[in-house]
Amino acid sequence: MPNLDIETRGKIALLTLNRPERRNAIDDATIEAIERFFTRPPASVKAVVLRAAGPHFCAGLDLQEHYDLNRGPVEFMRMCQNWHRAFDAMQFGSIPIIAALKGAVVGGGLEIAAATHVRVAEKSTFFALPEGQRGVFTGGGATVRVARIMTPARMIDMMIAARTYDAQRGYDVGLAHEIVENGEGEKRAIAIAEAAAEHYDVTNFAILTGISRINDMSTTDGLFAESLLAGMVMTNPDLRPSLEKFFARKAPRLEPKG
Repeated sequence: MPNLDIETRGKIALLTLNRPERRNAIDDATIEAIERFFTRPPASVKAVVLRAAGPHFCAGLDLQEHYDLNRGPVEFMRMCQNWHRAFDAMQFGSIPIIAALKGAVVGGGLEIAAATHVRVAEKSTFFALPEGQRGVFTGGGATVRVARIMTPARMIDMMIAARTYDAQRGYDVGLAHEIVENGEGEKRAIAIAEAAAEHYDVTNFAILTGISRINDMSTTDGLFAESLLAGMVMTNPDLRPSLEKFFARKAPRLEPKG
């Protein structure tokens, strides 16, 4: 697919943003490729690692393409809606997506990272929303996804005060879930993806499609939706061998770890 390389390794797929000469800036072709993959993923794929070629994860919207196309307001709004569909397919699909972050995670790069489920950041990672400095505005879902992660007040501050967060500050506000040494992000993301790929499909489905949507609901509706998902998962016949292993004390012990 244009600008998006796809490799499968057993139950996981490795998706690589592949425009290193442009800091992996996202153009129309990249969004189309992302939506196509996550709308119709291969049946054999149970988890995904989203990584990037070169030293940077993603520098955001390809402003050169935007300038050259000279879109009108309606055309640009439709482009934003293309991003929304692609990132919705990621966030609310049934496949865990682990992001291996490094270098720039900026603008639209932060928007695509926010649509993933686990974000592993190398120490080189930095986060920013420079739209205010460039006279533009977010359009790929940051006001929803990023603001819900770091709070609207922090997002406004980041944009108005032109703040750039390093990996530690990003971790502190939830933009990253784990920090690793430079060069170790992809390895760690693959390890998480391989473990997630062994979960029951129905459990991953409930986790990925349920929690974010329930967070949008009233308390009463959320509790009802949770009971529906729990009923679906907990009565799954495939769960019985796992419970029997637990009863026989053969399940892995829970120990504190990162």
